[in-house]
Amino acid sequence: MPGPRTTFVSAERLPGWVERFEAAQGTLAVQPGDDGLLLRAGSGAQAELLAPWPADGRPGRGAGDVERLASLAGQARTVGLVLVRRGGYAVGAAREGRLLASKTGSPNSRRANAADALAALAAEQAAAVFTAAAPEYLVLGGDRMLAEQVAARREFSRWSALPRLRPLDVPDPKAAVLAQAARDASSVLVRIILPQPGAAANLR
Repeated sequence: MPGPRTTFVSAERLPGWVERFEAAQGTLAVQPGDDGLLLRAGSGAQAELLAPWPADGRPGRGAGDVERLASLAGQARTVGLVLVRRGGYAVGAAREGRLLASKTGSPNSRRANAADALAALAAEQAAAVFTAAAPEYLVLGGDRMLAEQVAARREFSRWSALPRLRPLDVPDPKAAVLAQAARDASSVLVRIILPQPGAAANLR
């Protein structure tokens, strides 16, 4: 059996995605979990659907498990994004998958302390962005160690204790990458295990 494939599905597209998965793979058994759903299809295929954030006292509403998950994912919550790699940084505050405020850039330093300079610059810019649009959650992405350096900076101390959502694996943090990260951070993460190679073609 092939390894898992992952994709992000927005709240409004989730019911249709599940319908297509069932049409392609057979009748579904839906198993609720702590942070999402596990779908088991008649073909042997499985799909794990993970909410972008915890319920935090604001559970989704709906007649069925998929509807409730889509409702939860569709709630308007503000997410703070810190994406950083050796070449630069991108920080932003996003709500409903759209950036409210953002900043991208790269350090001028190419010296031995370039990583420290980058972390300091990213923390400073993130502080400015997050002050303008206060996030409820924090999402780190890119180089995990560098992102943790940013979160540990004094300039970032007001937000370092925010609840953290799943980290994002992103390429060099440019404006387009940040915009996509904003959408992904507010979407349902789907992990698919299919019984045959190539069967995921119609599920994206």
